[in-house]
Amino acid sequence: MDKVGGPSVKPYHPDGLWQMTMGGGQYQVGKGDDLYRRSLYTYWKRTVPPPSMMTLDAADRSYCVVRRQSTSTPLQALVLLNDPQMVEASRHVAGRTLREAGVGTERQVRFAFALVTGRRPSKDEVAVMGRLMDEQEAQFQKDLPAAERLLKVGDKPVPGEHPPARLAAATVLAQLLLNHDEAVMRR
Repeated sequence: MDKVGGPSVKPYHPDGLWQMTMGGGQYQVGKGDDLYRRSLYTYWKRTVPPPSMMTLDAADRSYCVVRRQSTSTPLQALVLLNDPQMVEASRHVAGRTLREAGVGTERQVRFAFALVTGRRPSKDEVAVMGRLMDEQEAQFQKDLPAAERLLKVGDKPVPGEHPPARLAAATVLAQLLLNHDEAVMRR
């Protein structure tokens, strides 16, 4: 998105979180493009900063920091796998992969891996992730409502150009990749 400046936006936030604090209040999740603005524009309530940003090491706004803390915790993995924003991002990567990589699990795995990590995967990585994607597609074929539930997470409409089981399997692959150490940590 090329929009610069403007009012604060309110991305996804756990229901009822503001009501547990002094002053309470009702958090109204943004709509449309407001959900996908850079975190620079995210609205912060002093007593309740955005939980996913805090989990992913955003600096506390009580003081100035020169360098962000860099950690890797199980809570971060939970955010990267389950936060609606991350599930939507995974679905977007999956849709792009199915659209641009061509036909075949191996080609799709190679494309998605390079897109997310910036490097080519090894043979072993392709084999493991290809097996995961094929197993997930078989599971989603048996349980199409589960695929539909995964694909309906978030506000963004689901692209209808791909079979739901394949798109859901590619979404799971993208979730795995976006949770990969090389996608999360800069070394």
